[in-house]
Amino acid sequence: MSPLQSHSENGCLYVVGIGPGAPDTITRKAESVLIEADVVIGNDFYLNLIPHLLKDQEVIRSSMGKEVDRTEQAIHLAKKRKVAMISGGDPGVYGMAGIVLEMAERIAPDLPVEIIPGVTAASAGAAKLGAPLTNDFAVISLSDLLTPREVIEKRVRIVCSAGIPLVLYNPRSRTRTSLFEEVVQIALEHLPPETPVGIVKDAYREEEEVLVTILREVMDLEDRIDMHTVVFIGGEETRMIRRNNHERGVITPRGYHRKYVY
Repeated sequence: MSPLQSHSENGCLYVVGIGPGAPDTITRKAESVLIEADVVIGNDFYLNLIPHLLKDQEVIRSSMGKEVDRTEQAIHLAKKRKVAMISGGDPGVYGMAGIVLEMAERIAPDLPVEIIPGVTAASAGAAKLGAPLTNDFAVISLSDLLTPREVIEKRVRIVCSAGIPLVLYNPRSRTRTSLFEEVVQIALEHLPPETPVGIVKDAYREEEEVLVTILREVMDLEDRIDMHTVVFIGGEETRMIRRNNHERGVITPRGYHRKYVY
């Protein structure tokens, strides 16, 4: 049975995570749902990452900031057709899953909705750095469009005081530049200045860039950080490692060294 045949013939809505966007990082389930959909709708940026999967479907392109309109349109179309709403990374991690479920509950409670997971930026970036997230960690977005700035700063302070790695999504935009610097200052209040910091931009895409530095020097690389970047601030046990004889990587030990001899 194909992934779309299990739902009623009246229509259904899938929210599909496409991961970082590279063809080989999209799950087989996501691929099959997209290929068999009648309609694929999504942000133009993410649609441009999957041209190989867009053949005979109707494709509806949208833009950043139109999430509510896009969701309402997708729900309306899904009442009679098989609709796939795409989301970068994982739809449940700063993606489209939340708004889709909220709106469907209100305006189409009987509509079948399924969330198809994808590789989120934290996982993709961590793999490029080594193993910075093998123990407890936290993820915080620095976008203040939907979350007040003071709430973001409060959450960053709590995480840094806990001494666990912190992953920053949406660290800097063209207009929002000061919050990242403030977050770095908060981190320096709680963590040593030599704390490793990993910067991963456009993971698994042609423009990929991976940098490793320390907390007190991260602002020297500020101009390399944008909305396509994920920043990893290490925790109390995070350290740098040398990989492939010359590359610098980052690791946060899981704790095996405290229990086993190896």
